[in-house]
Amino acid sequence: MTLNSQHPTYVIGHLNPDTDAICAAIGQAEYLRKAESVDAVAIRCGDVPSRVAWVLEQAGMEAPELVTDVRTTAELICDKDYVSVSEDDTFFSVYLAMQKSEVKSIPVVSSNGEIRGILRFTDLMQLLMPVAIETRAGVKSVNASLQRIMETLRGQSVAGDLSAEEEELVMFVGASSPNSVIESIEASEKKGLANKQVVICGDREDIHAAAIRSGVRVLIVTGGFGVSDSLVAAAKEKGVAVICSKYDTATTVQLVRCSRSVKNALGDDFLCVNADDAVSDMRKRLSAAPQDLFPVIVKGSRKLVGVFRKSALVDPPSTKLVLVDHNEFAQAVKGIEEANIVEVIDHHRLGGDIMSREPIRFLNEPVGSSCTLVARKFQQLGTELSKGVAMCLCAGLISDTLNLTSPTTTDLDRQILAWLSDIAGIDATQFTHDFFASGSLLLKGSVVELIGTDRKEFKEGGKFVSISQVEEMDLATFDDRALEIKEGLQELLEQKGFDLALLAVTDITKHFSKVLAVGEQHIIDALPFESCGSNIFDAAGVVSRKKQIFPAVATAIHEAAATSLETV
Repeated sequence: MTLNSQHPTYVIGHLNPDTDAICAAIGQAEYLRKAESVDAVAIRCGDVPSRVAWVLEQAGMEAPELVTDVRTTAELICDKDYVSVSEDDTFFSVYLAMQKSEVKSIPVVSSNGEIRGILRFTDLMQLLMPVAIETRAGVKSVNASLQRIMETLRGQSVAGDLSAEEEELVMFVGASSPNSVIESIEASEKKGLANKQVVICGDREDIHAAAIRSGVRVLIVTGGFGVSDSLVAAAKEKGVAVICSKYDTATTVQLVRCSRSVKNALGDDFLCVNADDAVSDMRKRLSAAPQDLFPVIVKGSRKLVGVFRKSALVDPPSTKLVLVDHNEFAQAVKGIEEANIVEVIDHHRLGGDIMSREPIRFLNEPVGSSCTLVARKFQQLGTELSKGVAMCLCAGLISDTLNLTSPTTTDLDRQILAWLSDIAGIDATQFTHDFFASGSLLLKGSVVELIGTDRKEFKEGGKFVSISQVEEMDLATFDDRALEIKEGLQELLEQKGFDLALLAVTDITKHFSKVLAVGEQHIIDALPFESCGSNIFDAAGVVSRKKQIFPAVATAIHEAAATSLETV
């Protein structure tokens, strides 16, 4: 999904989102819509874990859309209610459209909505410049249909069929002496060019007769004058089209030239941008471009989404974000630095690098889950909470607290889960069993899924650390997969440049974890867990990444650093 509106406030959890992150986003979006009348939309920046998919199915809800980049894009700044013209429109109709809409450039589109070119007002002005300063060839030649010529002149057809097909025509203005004009018409007939000739003159019946006699393509009589009945009959017999124009000869000549379709004057020397191109990436390139109007197209096609002017690059609108279940850039969606963060709801440590343009609402409390904090907002204000969202919030709370058995659990978590369970119509104990039984990554998941489904990145003591966690009903298959998991961790460490990468596989029934680690050995050696193999540890009673695993890793980092200093 590409963010495509400047108006919604998007609610989003962290990278590699877990149940708490996705469900808290769903809950907070509903709260903002109902309690504050905010156009809020829940989104996610990672895959939906299998257990979350199960929860959403039980709740009868769709998964939030996937958004991997929240930078302001071309689609966000473009005008979708734009004025455009068809490639089959005439220069004159384009001129009128630009005058009416007061624009200096206009996109030209095909019948199926694809961009064909950009026409500038200066392009039209060059076409409308006085005949005297143009080349002879430019004065005479015009590709246009007789139907479009009559429509542009708002004239009257008195003889002949007016084709809608464009033709190569040669204009001839009968403004000289009668003999000279007639000689020229007859000379064109001898050269076989009469059927391409457009003779334009005023009330000069001798010239009318000569043009019809020679079989010219069309005779245009100017000044509001008509043609005698006898000449109309002759024209019909010879197959000569006759159009009467209310304009004088000079104006008629210009309008005939303006009756050609714009597709004949389009070039491909213009820049387009993809709808999902980030403004920060294209600003420098487009600022130096000679054009002012930029078409925004669907990537991989020429389908026009909208247009924007160069001035839109100066101060583009930022995406409004509410962050849930995290407060650090390292764990946030791509482009967070360019977003307008309006609120944070979290239950983790403060990372210290989230910044905002203005004061924001920042809710951070030591509770078991972010879903607890979101649910309390509904409860405190008496805001209606739908059954489906209540079930999602239950799932986030149960997942993060292991159904209130984790050391992170507080009295608030207990009170909120009881309240939510009643609204959702579930038995928390049975729901917990069904939730964790709905998808075993240790049994069925790939190494990438095991490591990446619930993974967070931290910076501590100058070290870059990745900590993944998987909750299981039992660890029966752990030993069979330990080697490939360690290889996957090592690959992740090398790809991302981590100093340390860990995976904790937690048995939620026995409150016991197996921890695998790769990276700087002196840090691994300082981990306060019981070693049971090559960089594999038993961690009895350890179930919480926030309250137990990360603090243990942070302590190991600092102890290893202190030991290194003592050695030096």
